[in-house]
Amino acid sequence: MAGEHKEAGELDIPSVKKEGSKQKQGSPHPSKGSGWALSRGRLLSGLFALNLLFLGAALVIGRVFNPSGLRYEQPLFFIALLMGLSLLWMIWYLIRARWQPGIEPHTDHHAGTVLMKGALLLFAACSLLLHVFKMGYHVSKWECTPVIKALYPFIEALFVIVQTHLLWVHSKDCSQDQKNFTRSGLVLTLTTDLLLWFAAVTDETVHLEMEVKKEEGVLHDTYVGMFNISRCQCGPDPVCASFKNGYKVLFPFNMEYSLTAGCMLYVMWKNVGRRVEPHPPTPSGRLQLGASKIILGPFLGVMALLSGIFIFTVYQVKVGRATGRQLAFVLFYSYQLVVLPAMSLCSLAGVVICKLEEKALDASLNPTRRLDALLLVGAALGQFSISYFSLVAALTTGLSGLLQSLELSYSLLSLNELLLQTLFIIEGLHRHPSAGEGEGSCRGAGEGYGSLSGKEGTQQLNLEIKVELASSRLNWRKRVLKEISAFLVLTNIMLWVIPAFGAHPQFENGVGKAFYGFSFWFILLNLSQPLGVFYRMHSMRGLLEVVFTD
Repeated sequence: MAGEHKEAGELDIPSVKKEGSKQKQGSPHPSKGSGWALSRGRLLSGLFALNLLFLGAALVIGRVFNPSGLRYEQPLFFIALLMGLSLLWMIWYLIRARWQPGIEPHTDHHAGTVLMKGALLLFAACSLLLHVFKMGYHVSKWECTPVIKALYPFIEALFVIVQTHLLWVHSKDCSQDQKNFTRSGLVLTLTTDLLLWFAAVTDETVHLEMEVKKEEGVLHDTYVGMFNISRCQCGPDPVCASFKNGYKVLFPFNMEYSLTAGCMLYVMWKNVGRRVEPHPPTPSGRLQLGASKIILGPFLGVMALLSGIFIFTVYQVKVGRATGRQLAFVLFYSYQLVVLPAMSLCSLAGVVICKLEEKALDASLNPTRRLDALLLVGAALGQFSISYFSLVAALTTGLSGLLQSLELSYSLLSLNELLLQTLFIIEGLHRHPSAGEGEGSCRGAGEGYGSLSGKEGTQQLNLEIKVELASSRLNWRKRVLKEISAFLVLTNIMLWVIPAFGAHPQFENGVGKAFYGFSFWFILLNLSQPLGVFYRMHSMRGLLEVVFTD
C-alpha cells in the first residue's frame, strides 16, 4: 500500500508540473481559461452601450425631423446626463488608482502612444477654447437661450478636462479589478463621445442646409423655430459675432477630439481583463532634418501645404461669387490633380519598400493595431462612396463640360490614392521596430583577428563586409520610408483642412446634385465627409508613427 501510495504521488507531481508547463508555454494571456467570462463581460457591456447609443441617436435625429415633438431639448438633457454619469465614473477610477498604486500590473505598450496623446491634448485644448466661445455666445444671448443649452458647454468642458486627464495617465491600463464595473464605465464614456460627435455632425449638417436654403430664399420654418433664428441673432453686436465665429472655426477640432478619445477608450475596454507579458520599451526615432537626413519629403510637403492653403483661401473667396466660381473650381481640381498622383506614387513606393524589408509582421493580438487598421478601412469608406457616386454622375451626365471632366479625373485619382495610402499605412504599422538591427551584432572591421588564422580572418572580414552592406541598404530603405511618410503627413493635413473648414466642392459644383437630386446627394455627402475628415486625421497619426519609429 505504501508502495502504491508512493507511486501515485510520483505520478501526481509530474502531472501537475506538466500542466503548469503547458500553461506557461501557451498564450501569454492566462485569462483565456475563463474565455466565456471575458466574452460575457464584453457582451453585456457592449449591449449596454448599443442601447444607449441607439436611444441617443434617435433623440438627436428626432430633434432634426420633428423639433416640435422635442421642444424641451431632450437630446441635450440626455447627453448631459451621460456626461454627468461618465464624470462620476472617471473620478472614481482616478481616485481608486491614486489610493491604490500598482493596482493595474498589466499595461499595453501599444496603447496610448506619445503621438496619440499629443493629438488628444491638441484637440482637447481647441475643444476647451471652443466651449469658452460657446459660453460667451450663450451668455450674450441669455434672454433667448434655454437653460440647458447655456449650461451645456460648461458640462462638456468639465467632461473634456477629466477625460483627457484619465486617458493621458491610464490609457495603457489592462484593468484586472472591478472588471464589469470598469467595462460599463468605459463604454458609457465611449458612448457619450460618440453621441457628442454625432450631435455635432447633425448640427453641422442642419446649419449647412440652412445656409443653402438661405441662398435659395426658401429657408424652412421648421429650422427657424428649431434654432430660434428669428430671436437669437447677434445683429450688430461685434462681441457676440466674434464668439460665434470663434466656435465655428474650432468646430472640426471638437469633432476630432470626440473620435480620438473614443478610440482610446475602446482600446482600454478591450484590454480589461487582458494579461500581457512585460515588454521592453521601444526606442523612438527622431525626425532629423539635415543634408544627410530626411529633408526632401518635409520640403515637398511644406510646399504642397502652403500652396494648398493659398488655393483653399482663393476658393473660399471666389466660390460664392458668380464671376469667380468657375475659376475657384479649376484651381481646386488642378491642385488635387497634382497632389493626388504624387501621394499615390509615394504610397506605392512605400508598399514596395515594406515588402522588400526583411522584417517580421507584427501578428500579436493587441487591440490597438487591429483598431488602427479597422478605423483606416472604415473611415476610407466615406471617401470611397463619394468618389464612386461622383464617378457615376460624371460619366452619365457626359464629359462635354469642364466640371464633369475634372470631377471624373478627381474621383479616379482619389480612389487610387485612398487604396494605396491605406495599404502603405497598414504595412508600416504592422512591422516590428528595427531597433538595433545590424548594430552591435558584429565586431568592427579588423578587430580581434590576432587569434585567427589568415584564411579564417579573411572569411570573417568578408562576412562583416556583407553585413555592413546589408545594414546600409536597410538604412537607405528606412530613410526613404521616412521621407515618404513625412511628405504624406503634410499633404494629408491639407486634405483634412479642405473639408473640415467648410469647403464642399463636390456639393457646390452641382454635378452630383444634378444627377441624384438635392436630398440624396446632400445626405450622402454629410454622412460620408465626416468619415473622410477622420480618415485624413487618422492617416496622419499612423504616418507619424512610421516617421518616428526606428
